[in-house]
This record gives sequence, structure tokens and C-alpha cells, in this order.
Amino acid sequence: MKAVVLTGIRQMALVDVSDPKMEKDTDVLLKVVNVGVCGSDVHYYVSGRIGSQVVRYPYRVGHEFSGIVEEAGRGVKHVKRGDSVAVDPAMPCGTCDQCKADRRHTCRNLRFLGCPGQAEGCLSEYIVMPEECCFPVSGNMTLEQAALMEPLSIGLYSARFVEQMKGARVGVFGCGPIGLSVIVSALAGGANRIYATDKIDARLTVAGVAGAGWTGNPDKIDVVAGIAAREPLLLDAVFECCGDQSALDQAVQVLKPGGKLVIAGIPVQDRVSFVMENLRRKEICVCNVRRQNNCMQPAIDLHENGRVNLSFMVTHRFQFKQAKEAFDLVADYRDGVVKAMITV
Repeated sequence: MKAVVLTGIRQMALVDVSDPKMEKDTDVLLKVVNVGVCGSDVHYYVSGRIGSQVVRYPYRVGHEFSGIVEEAGRGVKHVKRGDSVAVDPAMPCGTCDQCKADRRHTCRNLRFLGCPGQAEGCLSEYIVMPEECCFPVSGNMTLEQAALMEPLSIGLYSARFVEQMKGARVGVFGCGPIGLSVIVSALAGGANRIYATDKIDARLTVAGVAGAGWTGNPDKIDVVAGIAAREPLLLDAVFECCGDQSALDQAVQVLKPGGKLVIAGIPVQDRVSFVMENLRRKEICVCNVRRQNNCMQPAIDLHENGRVNLSFMVTHRFQFKQAKEAFDLVADYRDGVVKAMITV
């Protein structure tokens, strides 16, 4: 089969690789249809690493995808040949202490698609996944929309860190796909008003479409003053979704005493910092998001019930042989890109 692999920093190639093999009765062979380009994929593309996870070339990335069931193992009960599925790229062991504590996303032996040392990614014509990772979608959801369910699940999981979302005044700093997923999830949870920031004006426009009531570019205005002028008591929660030090600093400034800072972005640098007096005096609670946990089906339900529709997020579409063009576009933040979608 054909696959797209990383061959070096900002280098990719379309190559022939061995067909995947089903090894367990609960395995499912999927024909890959749509693959979304994620920011973490781009980290590997431009840097060859995320923290301690270092690429050894050639390597296949990609983890946001949808597909059609080509073959199901004899022990598979929930999907069948021909089904359209959204896919959870995380494959926990199910037996460690974290899995038993229902923290499968922090499994001690987790295998995650497109993560060096764990599993090859989904930028290929076919892939084998465990049945538990395959979520059937109904006919009213396109396969392109199904490929957006994984980032939506992260946004939904992030939003759940705020116990009292109903009526909350919320900041979302960084309006890429995860930030936009947080916006729609927070609104679905009853948030009163969303304040969104980004350094790319085109993304602020999309944030408005997603439901943000106020948007600001921190390179052009004082977003802290802008938010404080509208919310003198400041915000209940801020979701940092861009991995930027300045966004973290701004988040602490606009949070009310007792507010919550939820960090969903992945910083480029290994360390970030806080002015501890600001955190301490306001008793700010800082939470880190590790992907998502048990939110794939709830995300699908939100979309299929019509409470959320992420179609606005896909701004650019590419064919399989154009994968490098897609990655370059996202890496360089060109042409107002939010989500680039590759059709395999």
C-alpha cells in the first residue's frame, strides 16, 4: 500500500510499505478516508520531536482520521464491514493502574498513532486498529466531519475541567482546531460568554463563527485591558490552547480570584513559567490536559444531535499526494489555515 512518511526535517515522501496485518480477533482493518493535519504532527514535521519523543526516520505521522471498515476480526461486535467510523488514536493496555482507575489516556503502556516509539501514524491507505478505537457514525455525519471528532473530543474533555460551565465567562487563548473545539464545547455546556484571542486575524474570524462573543489579537491590542473593561470581575476560566508563554501570562491576569487555568496547548519550549505571586494571591488553579479520556462518543453525540457542527473548521483540502503541501501550509500558518484535511 501507499503511505506518506517523514524522511527528515520538513521532508516527506510517498512510498510503498507493507500492508497492515490483523493479529487479534478484535482487530479492525480500516480503509483510511480523511486525515486531519494536527499541530502535534507539525511539531514532528518541523522539529523532529516533541519533548523526549524523537522521530527516527522514515516515520509515519497522523492520528486524526476517519475510515471505512474493510474487515473485522471474528471477535469484533460493534462494527462491521462497510461501516463509517471515527477513530480514537489512543490504544491503552487496559491492565495497568491508570487504566484500572479509568485514566486510560495516561496508560503506562499507551500506544498512540503517530507518536515515536509507540505506533506508526495513519497517513496510509489502510491501517489496523483495535475495535475499541472504532466509533461508528451515522449517515448524517460525513467522513470529513468524522475525522474532526478526535480534536472535538479534546475540546470537550478540556471543557469538563470547569465544573460550573453554565453561566461561566470563559477565555480561549489560541483559536486553532483545539481552541475552536473548546469554544463550541463550552457553549454547549452553557458558558455565558467566550473571549477568544489569537495572533492570526483569520482565526479570530472563525472563532466568531464558532460562537466567541469577543475576539482580540494580542499583537494589535491590549487583550488583558480589553477583556477587563468588559468583565470587571474578570473570567471564571481560561483555556490556553496555543502553547505560548505570553498567552499564559495574559490568562493569569484576566482570571478572577479562584479562577481556573486549563492548559491544552503544547509549548514549543521545554519550560514555561509563572509569576507565582499572581497565581498565589488569586489562588489560581492550574490544570493540564492530556489529550482526552472517554470523550469520543460524547463528542460524536454532540455533533450527531446537532448541538455542534465543526464543518466551518476545515479551511483547506488536499489529495494524498499533496500531503507535504498541507503540512507546509499548517507549519507556516499561511492563507488563514485552521484545519487542513487530506483525502486518502
